[in-house]
Amino acid sequence: MATIGFQSPRIRSSRLHSPVSPAISYPRSISIPRPPSRRLLSAIASIHRRFNLIRPASSVTSPSDSVVLEPEAAEEEDDEVDPTSEVCFLDLDVDRTVGSITEWELDFCSRPILDERGKKVWELVVCDSSLSLQYTKYFPNNVINSITLRDAIASITQELGVPFPEKIRFFRSQMQTIITKACNELGIKPVPSKRCISLLLWLEERYETVYTRHPGFQKGSKPLLALDNPFPMELPENLFGERWAFVQLPYSAVREEVSSLEKRRAFGGTLDLDLLGLEIEDKTLVPGVAVASSRAKPLAAWMNGLEVDSMEVDSSRACLILSAGVATRYVYATYKKTSVTTKEAEAWEAAKKACGGLHFLAIQENLDSDDCVGFWLLLDLPPPPV
Repeated sequence: MATIGFQSPRIRSSRLHSPVSPAISYPRSISIPRPPSRRLLSAIASIHRRFNLIRPASSVTSPSDSVVLEPEAAEEEDDEVDPTSEVCFLDLDVDRTVGSITEWELDFCSRPILDERGKKVWELVVCDSSLSLQYTKYFPNNVINSITLRDAIASITQELGVPFPEKIRFFRSQMQTIITKACNELGIKPVPSKRCISLLLWLEERYETVYTRHPGFQKGSKPLLALDNPFPMELPENLFGERWAFVQLPYSAVREEVSSLEKRRAFGGTLDLDLLGLEIEDKTLVPGVAVASSRAKPLAAWMNGLEVDSMEVDSSRACLILSAGVATRYVYATYKKTSVTTKEAEAWEAAKKACGGLHFLAIQENLDSDDCVGFWLLLDLPPPPV
């Protein structure tokens, strides 16, 4: 079983794939399953806090001076995290500049923590996909609005000396109005998306190392804003393909395709495999779905705007379900239900689970092609514990 941690080997450059499993032709409408059961990812390595600016949680407690830790001092600090502190962190590689961080991932929600008034504390958590930028700030529940969020986003740029991002991704549909208004006032594009992998993993890590150790932690408290899991809709006509197949690629070939995608700037979406530190051997077969279409480029272009995050098999209804955005699910492809196709679908899901939820979607001109017009690396993640 693959596990995920914030570590990993360097990605090597390379090229593409070809389908491995037999094609199952599908009708004009593509369908997809109801979201499959999601599994918790195993241990997440502690995040480095070099060059941290650690503030007391002045938003909900009495203010005091900030403390800047130099690299040497930070390394000498005890690994124990102060659960009442806030994080203000920026650590760039030598080949990166502050202007290179153009996309943020953001969560603004209550936590299972009570303040001195007995009310739930809210927290703003912001990072980029590489976790080079990390920021947290606590808020009392009586100041939660778009103005507070707008001012907090602006303060991040001032405290860390970074420009406003071009995009901010967020995964809670219930916060869309507040986040959208705050972003629009700052000239930032809000992007509803569950492709906030680094943020989701960091929230899980913070739950274990921060929230549960906070003096105000409320054990058994359920998330105030649970993630939506709507009934799947019919696929829009512009997203129809002509044929599809369950396929598989060696993990080494997946890494090569990710590298090739980044170099070619083709349609698709990648994940930072180095950051995730997936413990998968190069020969391990990663499951995916290949879609063939004579209009592959337009299809890939339309798919590129969906913020696709995962695909699932619903064997009871003999279909595939595509999850996108924060609350959108499509019946993406259907197949004739037989003992053979059911076993193949179940084997595909089992392979995905064995790879820690990693899978992919490829769009090609035909299923025999060695080239992809679009390639999306996808990952099943459980909903965050907060």
